[in-house]
Amino acid sequence: MDLADRRGLETDVYQPAEDSELLARAACERLAGGDLVLEVGTGSGYVADRISRTLRTRVVASDLNPHACRGARERGAEAGLEVVRADLVSPFVEDAFDAVVFNPPYLPTDPENEWDDWMERALSGGETGREVIDAFLADVPRVLAPDGVVLLLVSSLTGVDQVVSRAGEAGFSAVAVADESFPYETLTVLELLR
Repeated sequence: MDLADRRGLETDVYQPAEDSELLARAACERLAGGDLVLEVGTGSGYVADRISRTLRTRVVASDLNPHACRGARERGAEAGLEVVRADLVSPFVEDAFDAVVFNPPYLPTDPENEWDDWMERALSGGETGREVIDAFLADVPRVLAPDGVVLLLVSSLTGVDQVVSRAGEAGFSAVAVADESFPYETLTVLELLR
């Protein structure tokens, strides 16, 4: 893609930030080479590419945003990153992945504020900040191998205790494996096991 084609891409695709770095670091420390990993909501592909390169393992990156898929495909081409346009885990088969990694849209959003572009969709977690997380937790057990693990990034803005409770309802035990505090929020990576 030449520079003219990239114009505007930065506003259509979530770019790596502190949350991306925290999730990538936790995944590279907690997962094993040889695992088949799915990164949901890959955005720029940074986390998936880093897992693939660091662990030398097969990673499938998915995103609903076609601009994100294109960018992730370019970023991870050398590492053999597989990219699929998907809504959460809907197109994947049962018991397919050893690990699923997700940095969800988690910002609480006023229901009166109708968000309609790709970047806003990458950020908005609905009124509670947990709408996308709840949908993910409802379906991720289906695609996770019986002894698989989920690494889910959660913000204090969404209510970590509420996410842990919802994960429990979905059949997971949850433990915090990494966190980082900022003036406006604390980011936590939860490890979910069945």
